[in-house]
Amino acid sequence: MDMKYEVSIVDTSHAENVRQCFTVFSYLRPHLDEEEFISRVQTQVSEGYTIACIYIDGEIVAAAGYRVQHYLAWGKILYLDDLITHPQKKNAGLGSALMEWVKLQAKILNCSELHLDTGYQRHDAHRLYLNNGFDLSCHHLSRKVS
Repeated sequence: MDMKYEVSIVDTSHAENVRQCFTVFSYLRPHLDEEEFISRVQTQVSEGYTIACIYIDGEIVAAAGYRVQHYLAWGKILYLDDLITHPQKKNAGLGSALMEWVKLQAKILNCSELHLDTGYQRHDAHRLYLNNGFDLSCHHLSRKVS
């Protein structure tokens, strides 16, 4: 039986609320310390970034970070920057619950598509994305500028 989880949007205008997200985000973004995480979130919020999360017993156990963007190639899309489930809560349906919520937000926000990038090594995440109707549609390339 699938459990239903309530998804809440984090009030990112307060650094303490962002700080509460750090533990779960650190599993996906281990290169960031707490202060750098807060700083980056605050910058991204000014660019439209939103964090949604699932709490269990007062603790954030899963989170998604997303923003709406416009592209010549796709039009208005919802870009999913981050989707994280606490490692001790994997396989509890949290990722799927967040994904369903994000898909609904894309519809509510009149987006034509939902996009994300994922690391090659994240096989569990790939399974979740493919099971939720995503297509492997492009390669994302990057280059350090220095």
